[in-house]
Amino acid sequence: MNRYPWWKFLIIAVALFIGLIYTLPNFFGEAPAVQLSSGKATVKLNSDAVAQVESALKQAGITADFVEFEGNSIKARFKDTDTQLKARDAITKAFNPDLTDPHYIVALNLLSRSPQWLRSLHAQPMYLGLDLRGGVHFLMQVDMKAALTQKIESLTGDIRTLLRDKDIRHSGIRREGDSVIVRFHDAAVRQSARGVVQDAVADLQWVDGADAGSDDVTLVGSLKPQSARTIQEQALKQNITTLHNRINELGVAEPVIQQQGLDRVVVQLPGVQDTAKAKDIIGRTATLEVRMVEDSAEAIEAIKGGTVPFGMERYQERGGMPVIVKRQVVLTGDNLTDAQPGFDENHEAAVHLTLDARGARIFRDITRENIGKRMAILLFEKGKGEVVTAPVIRGEIGGGRVQISGRMSTEEAADTALLLRAGSLAAPMEIIEERTVGPSLGAENIAQGFNSLVYGFAAIAVFMVIYYLLFGVFSTLALSVNLLLLVAVLSMLQATLTLPGIAAIALTLGMAIDSNVLINERVREELRNGSAPQSAIAAGYEHAWATILDSNVTTLIAGVSLLAFGSGPVRGFAVVHCLGILTSMFSAVFFSRGLVNLWYGRQKKLKSVSIGQVWKPQE
Repeated sequence: MNRYPWWKFLIIAVALFIGLIYTLPNFFGEAPAVQLSSGKATVKLNSDAVAQVESALKQAGITADFVEFEGNSIKARFKDTDTQLKARDAITKAFNPDLTDPHYIVALNLLSRSPQWLRSLHAQPMYLGLDLRGGVHFLMQVDMKAALTQKIESLTGDIRTLLRDKDIRHSGIRREGDSVIVRFHDAAVRQSARGVVQDAVADLQWVDGADAGSDDVTLVGSLKPQSARTIQEQALKQNITTLHNRINELGVAEPVIQQQGLDRVVVQLPGVQDTAKAKDIIGRTATLEVRMVEDSAEAIEAIKGGTVPFGMERYQERGGMPVIVKRQVVLTGDNLTDAQPGFDENHEAAVHLTLDARGARIFRDITRENIGKRMAILLFEKGKGEVVTAPVIRGEIGGGRVQISGRMSTEEAADTALLLRAGSLAAPMEIIEERTVGPSLGAENIAQGFNSLVYGFAAIAVFMVIYYLLFGVFSTLALSVNLLLLVAVLSMLQATLTLPGIAAIALTLGMAIDSNVLINERVREELRNGSAPQSAIAAGYEHAWATILDSNVTTLIAGVSLLAFGSGPVRGFAVVHCLGILTSMFSAVFFSRGLVNLWYGRQKKLKSVSIGQVWKPQE
C-alpha cells in the first residue's frame, strides 16, 4: 500500500544527484576577470589569440587561473582585483599598441569560481541581474527627427527615379523639413506626376502648390501621421535589433536591451565593471554604405599619395590597400534584408545578399550603368569607415539577389555575411543617462535576499517540526529538495536571477509548504475517522492530490499570464514563480511520499504515526 517500486526511488535519487551537481556552482561566487573582444566588426578574434594572451601575461609576471576562448571573446580569471588590473594593462599593451585606433576591447568582468570538473559537466551558475551582480545601466535616446529626415531623403531619391522612369519632366526636387517639393513648368505635367507618385509613394500625402518668385507650379508631399509613427517604431525596433547583434557578439552574459517609452532604449550589461569599456561596446553599432569606386587618373594619383579629388574619399580595404570612393551613397544597410555565405558558379566562396524592392531597383540601375567598374561596401564604426569588399560589376543585376565573390576564403565569406547581416542603426542614439551598480551593492543585495530566504525557511521548518513532528521533518526535507531543484533548473536554463526572482523563490517556499500542510491534515483527518495508520497515509496523499493540483494549476495560469504580458522585473518574477510551482509539485507529493514510504511502508503492523496531536471528536 505504502511502498514505492525501485524505479521511483531511482527517479528520486537521479533528481537529487542532478539537482546537487547543477546547484553547486552557485555557491562558489565570482572572481575578477579580463575579457578580450574584437573592437571592430572587421577584426575577428579566434582561439589562436589565447596563446598571445598567455604570453602577454607571462611576460608581465601574472598568473591566471585559466585563459579560455568562449563564444567570440577570450576570458582570463584571476585571484584578486589588483592582479586583474595589471592583467588588463598587459593585455591592452599587447593587443592595442596604438591606443588612438584600438582594434580590440579589453574590459573588466566577473567569472564564476567553479572548479574545472564542474565546468566540464557544463554546470554553470545562474546569471545574476544588474541589481545582484553589479554592472552598467544606460538609457539611450533615439533621434527620431533624424529617422524621419533619413526617410524623407530616401523617398526624395525614389521620386526622382520614378519620374525619370516614367519620362515625366520636372524642374527640380528638394526636401524642406518633413516634406518633398517637386517643381513643374505647367499644371498638366504636375497632374500626370501626381497620378504616378500617389500610387507609388503611399507614405506621403500630396497637395498642389505654387513656387514663390516664379511661374512654376509645385507638388508638395508631406509624411502622413500614421506613416511617421510607423517609421519611428521601425527605427526603434531596428536599433534594438542592431544593439542585440553587436552586444551578443561580445559575449556579455544576459544583456538587457528593451524599449522604454516611444523613443528610448534601456541597455543593462551585468558584470561589466568598466563604464568606459561598456560605452565602447554600445558604440560598436555600425552603419553600412555602398558607394562606387573611382578609378580615374586623379584617383590613381591620390592612391599613390596625392590629393584626394573633390567629391571623393580615401579608405582602406581589409588587406590594407587604399581605395578611392565617391562620396555619393548608392545604398545603405536599410535596403539590405539578408546576407548569407555560400558559393558562386565557380564553387568559390561568396556572399549572397537580398535587397528590398527599393534597393533592388537602385542596384539594377547602378549595375547596368557601371559594368566593369568596382563597387565598394563600406562599414562605418565610431566615425571611421573601412571597405569590407570592393567587387567588380560583371553585368546588370536585378531581382534583388546580389552575389559578392572573388579573392575570399569560406571563413571570410561567413564573416562578411555576419557583418552585413548585423545591420545598421536606423537613427542616431545618444546616452542620456548612465549608472554603475558596484559589485559591493550587488553583494549586499544578494546577502539580504539570501538572509530573507534563510530566515523564512527556518521559521517554516521550526513550525512544521513542532506542529507535525516527524511528518514535519519530512515536509521540511521536501521543501529543501524543492529549493535545490528550483536553483538547479534555473542554473541549467541559465536564467537571470534578480531581486524580484528572489522574492519569487520566497513565495514558492510558502506555496510549496501549503501542499504538505494539506497532505498532513488529510492524514490526520483519516486517523480521526478511525482509519488504520497505513490506510490513513495512503488516503491522505490520494485525497489531497486533487486539491493540490487545482491550486497549483490556477496559480500557474496567473504566472503564465505574467510571463506572457509582463516585462523586465515582472517577467523575471514570473519565470521563477512558474518553475517553482512545477518543482514544488514534484517535491511536496512525489518526494515527500517517498520519504514516508521509506520510513513507514515496511512496517506491517503499524500502530501509530508521528504526525502531532490528532484531535478526535468527543463522543
